[in-house]
Amino acid sequence: MPKRKAAIAVGGVAALGAAALLLPNANASQDKNDAAGAAGTAKTLKASAASDLSAQLQKLLGDALAGSYYDSGKQQLVVNVVSGDNNIIQQAQKAGAVVRQVENSTSELKAAARTLKTKATIPGTAWAVDPRTDKVVVTADSSVTGAKWNRLQSTVQSLGSGMASLKKSAGTFKTFVSGGDAIFSQVQGGNVRCSLGFNVKASDGSPAFLTAGHCGVAAKDWSDSQNGQPIATVDQATFPGNDFSLVKYDDATTQAPSDVNVGNGQTVQITQAADATVGETVFRMGSTTGLHNGQVTGLDATVNFQSETDPNGVDTVNGLIQTNVCAEPGDSGGSLFTQDGGAVGLTSGGSGDCTSGGETFFQPVTAALQATGATLGDGGGAGDQAGAGDQAGAGDQAGAGDQAGTADPSASAGDQAGAGDQAGGDQIGGSADPSASAGDQSGTGDGTGTGDQSGEGTGDGSSSLTGSH
Repeated sequence: MPKRKAAIAVGGVAALGAAALLLPNANASQDKNDAAGAAGTAKTLKASAASDLSAQLQKLLGDALAGSYYDSGKQQLVVNVVSGDNNIIQQAQKAGAVVRQVENSTSELKAAARTLKTKATIPGTAWAVDPRTDKVVVTADSSVTGAKWNRLQSTVQSLGSGMASLKKSAGTFKTFVSGGDAIFSQVQGGNVRCSLGFNVKASDGSPAFLTAGHCGVAAKDWSDSQNGQPIATVDQATFPGNDFSLVKYDDATTQAPSDVNVGNGQTVQITQAADATVGETVFRMGSTTGLHNGQVTGLDATVNFQSETDPNGVDTVNGLIQTNVCAEPGDSGGSLFTQDGGAVGLTSGGSGDCTSGGETFFQPVTAALQATGATLGDGGGAGDQAGAGDQAGAGDQAGAGDQAGTADPSASAGDQAGAGDQAGGDQIGGSADPSASAGDQSGTGDGTGTGDQSGEGTGDGSSSLTGSH
């Protein structure tokens, strides 16, 4: 097999809005003079520094710390404490954080989440701790009605208004099966289409990439064209529970670049794996909808997807990052990253779309790296583990163009209705398959998605994909 370069791009038209925010300051530090921190005045921090400070305070304050979040307007870290101990408050203030005293401790909030798991694990529900409200925020999609809604509402009410809140979400929670660079696998009954997330180096030094776990569970061998020969093989896959896969390139000479191409020939270098912080601005790339940004709204989220194999079952995924960044079928597996080059998450699923908004959930990259033993960086090259210094970062994302081969400008990115639909994206090296369409994986849905890889047009979902993943 010839030497390949895994390149990821996105249609420029769709990317313009978020790119205007991202690119001018992509590598600029937001840090300001923080000498006043020693005197107990809150430091002005960029989001990555706020995340580091939060981790330090967790070790310092222990159970007295009840969560933290990033105030992006003031560029300050706000920490919640439940103890009235002035010494604890002074320690946090001296470290440079804004201290806020709250009622609910971390242990109490976790206990509330356990109650929800026991009594309200219902398809179409999700919950996460929101440190800004000091509550567990429970979300129900449009499928939760009748007795299911009554059961969920009763459970939330039993926790108390000061402990949990309940809201409705448009659409239904589903895994956004494909996005970013399109990758394909042939299975019984049709083709599966998913997307490449971040390029990594496997523990044995071979080039590989991370993608969504439900993709790796659905199929083992992956190609860069709809009916092409496999170029990568699943090494590890976890879904449900978590949602990540490690897929190794079959050609050990594959080059896996460490940047995110955000369109119009511009890239953002990925330098490290980063933990998400509530309140920080993040960027998501996907072939259906391009580059979009939003904020992290919750951590350690639990999402209950309708089971794809059991009509009466639930596929529960834990430990996810919850955001208000929009996404649509065709964006799954795509990269979630920060302005200063931190690889944060892999698109898992959610509800809504990029017209009405909604919730989108991401598998943390740090957890996926730890579980698989992979490191960010050029495949076959050196890379540091997350948390152990700078990392030569992740692979890019894709829409239309900027590939190692020839992008097919007619490749559309539509999707089909139904849970677990798949759509969009272009190829990961070589020439784009001119027959690749924007079909989603759906048993009954018709092509209802919009947007293509060039940022214009409407996908018709004409592929022969079947089933639900």
